[in-house]
Amino acid sequence: MTTDILRQFTRRPPPEGERCDLCGEPLPAEHRHIVDTSRRSLKCSCPPCHLLFTRPGAGQGRFRAVPDRYLTDPGFVLDEAGWNRLQIPVSLAFFFRNSELGRLAAFYPSPAGATESELDPRTWDAALGRSRLAELLEPDVEALLLHRAREGTVTCTLVPVDVCYELVGRMRLHWKGFDGGAEARADIADFLERITAAAREPDPVPGASDSAPAHGGRPVGAPADGGRPDAREPDPADPASQPGGAP
Repeated sequence: MTTDILRQFTRRPPPEGERCDLCGEPLPAEHRHIVDTSRRSLKCSCPPCHLLFTRPGAGQGRFRAVPDRYLTDPGFVLDEAGWNRLQIPVSLAFFFRNSELGRLAAFYPSPAGATESELDPRTWDAALGRSRLAELLEPDVEALLLHRAREGTVTCTLVPVDVCYELVGRMRLHWKGFDGGAEARADIADFLERITAAAREPDPVPGASDSAPAHGGRPVGAPADGGRPDAREPDPADPASQPGGAP
């Protein structure tokens, strides 16, 4: 009896698991996230907290729950000239609409983390702004994930923004050498297959004509003014913090 009582005092407590960043409740391994729009960061959330911030205006708009929808646009077309205009050095990039700045922000994953593109946002709008998915994109909490295959075709998928930072984390974990290595390429391929399997086409627009030209009748990727985009300086007022990734 005495030995059992002493063992209770000497036994180490079980390791503490991950907890909700808002209320402190324990979290399961698979859990949802909330965007802190003021700090441009992701917070892990329990189901009640996530549900709370799905309501418009909750928390005075500072916190927004990340949704879980995946949408694809089979009619999306971005030719080689359009892709080159984006000046993305890798085959993946993601774009989200920053509500504070009122524009698209572009990032691409790298071994160092999420790297922000310094290209003029007008170029991104010319490439993506007329697509159906760009119209549906929820600011701060969803992103457009672009992937350019080896044969040159580009796919566009609307995804939860935390998925993009999962991709960033995968690259940081597995990337080796100049081209990433076989393990990194296989991991990214599995990631993209999961995204493709989860994505569905958006519901048709009521009253839309089937004969209407896609993307407003202008090829996606063509500049709106036909001119060369000007370079812009990095915006130090909008850093992307990295708790493992932050939008």
